[in-house]
Amino acid sequence: MATPPPNRTDKPRKPSRTVGALVHAERLTQIAFILPAAVFVGWLAGAALDKWLHQQWIYLVGLALGAVAGFIQVLRLVSSEGKEIDKGDS
Repeated sequence: MATPPPNRTDKPRKPSRTVGALVHAERLTQIAFILPAAVFVGWLAGAALDKWLHQQWIYLVGLALGAVAGFIQVLRLVSSEGKEIDKGDS
């Protein structure tokens, strides 16, 4: 016999508090990786351009652009976490 289809009026189950806390902690640990990774990628791109263009200063631009990109991403992450915390309080 075929099983009846699920009732579409059922509300989806909310994740437990433990799972929610783990997800929140995981998002915040991303901060520890975002900034160094962005700086490293910027330095790597600048060093590659230095080698390709036979220069010795472009890696500094890559470092600066990587740092700026990392800070922007960290600020976006912190901002979104703040909005989720505010939404959870209400």
